[in-house]
Amino acid sequence: MAGTGGVAGSERERPGERRAAARTTVVWNALDAVLAGQPGATVLDIGGGTGGFAVRVAELGHHVRVVDPSPDALAALGRRAQEQGVAERVTAQQGDLSTLLELVPGASVDVVLCHGVLEVSDDPAAALATIATVLRPGGTLSLLVAQRHAAVLARAMAGHFGQALTLLDGGPGEVPARGRGTGRRWTAAEIVALLDAAGFAVTAQHAVRVFTDLVPGAVLDAEVGAADALLELEQAVAERPEYLPLATQIHVLATH
Repeated sequence: MAGTGGVAGSERERPGERRAAARTTVVWNALDAVLAGQPGATVLDIGGGTGGFAVRVAELGHHVRVVDPSPDALAALGRRAQEQGVAERVTAQQGDLSTLLELVPGASVDVVLCHGVLEVSDDPAAALATIATVLRPGGTLSLLVAQRHAAVLARAMAGHFGQALTLLDGGPGEVPARGRGTGRRWTAAEIVALLDAAGFAVTAQHAVRVFTDLVPGAVLDAEVGAADALLELEQAVAERPEYLPLATQIHVLATH
């Protein structure tokens, strides 16, 4: 995770793997910078599933607690942690945001990862209040959420114009109507306002998957070096605010 090469992997990777790296590298690089200043940090990964982030964080010497509702995902996490030799630094617990305070002591966590979870929360404001409770003073939240403008564009490009219109007129964090997509979506301004209301101070925003979801897989397969170039482009626009409305996801770092 230290630097681009550590995330993207070797030249032997297939284009599909490099495409996957383009979806996660921006978040990894931002998280790496946060963890670099906190050796041996205590990290909570809410909805961390099979450990895509948690195991890598543990490999850096941090202690990670993963809370996820799926026993199958947690079992896979355990196997992955064992295979990578970090099982002693990874704790798996079944639960979700609604049960978090029963599982994690208050003010005990240095960093919280909440990636792709707030979208399915019944009450995002209450969820953020819960996260604030488990964070130590000055602790960091890494929040990854779906972005509404990109969802409108994707549906319009697919010919689902009615769905696009419904999303366009939706309010901050509104759940789309049944049959018109799942989960909540926000604009950058809306998610910042939600965090501000919960007492968080936003320190960074990143545009994630600006181009990756729009580029046909055949292009990456056919052109040598295309996947690497896509990865470089995603990183180049990640911190440019004008690209936030085009991003499939918004990544926010915030302290409390």
